[in-house]
Amino acid sequence: MNSICLIEDEQKVASFIRKGLEEHGYDVAAAENGMEGKKLLGSKKFDVVIMDIMLPDINGIELCRSIRTNDTETPILMLTALNQVHDKVSGLKAGADDYLVKPFHFSELLARLEALMRRNKGKEDDHLLVFEDLKLDSWTKTAERSSKKIALTAKEYTLLELFMRNPNKILSREYIAEQVWEIGFDTGTNFIDVYVNYLRKKIEKDFKSKLIHTVIGMGYILKHDGK
Repeated sequence: MNSICLIEDEQKVASFIRKGLEEHGYDVAAAENGMEGKKLLGSKKFDVVIMDIMLPDINGIELCRSIRTNDTETPILMLTALNQVHDKVSGLKAGADDYLVKPFHFSELLARLEALMRRNKGKEDDHLLVFEDLKLDSWTKTAERSSKKIALTAKEYTLLELFMRNPNKILSREYIAEQVWEIGFDTGTNFIDVYVNYLRKKIEKDFKSKLIHTVIGMGYILKHDGK
């Protein structure tokens, strides 16, 4: 269930938004002022923040700036009765992702929320690389296959990331050496083959399908087994 932090001091407006969102399956936590809102935001992670710009204690612009000092990812939708261009610009410069002028139709609020979450979901997924049942998280530098954790050294991780960012492409030993070790490949050594074999053992052990395949005379390729 997606969670929404609603910071709105007008009770009728807050009740209207909360009721509508809950009817659409959202979990809504509400605050009547900026200080309460900051406490809420510090207590858990929300999918979207809906914030009124005219709050009784902390101006919405200031609160938005404060949020962005620690959280640059969570989408913020600002609500206001103001419709001046400079007010919109101030909100966006403070870190808001979208702006909705009161009064508004609930359907528009809902559409904007869904658009913000889709956009943010895309950002979140950028760090996840997936190939078949193999997953690599570039944020935590961890790998797993069929939910089984795989311990990798720093170079093994970098090598696997290179393969997963270039699936179904033949990677030459020269290219691998340049990208992973930032050196030219010495044809008199086999260190690339050694590291590829290290990696293979870790990601293919106890699994029927093989992922990294040798292309004789050309290099290696990450592809579906048998294709």
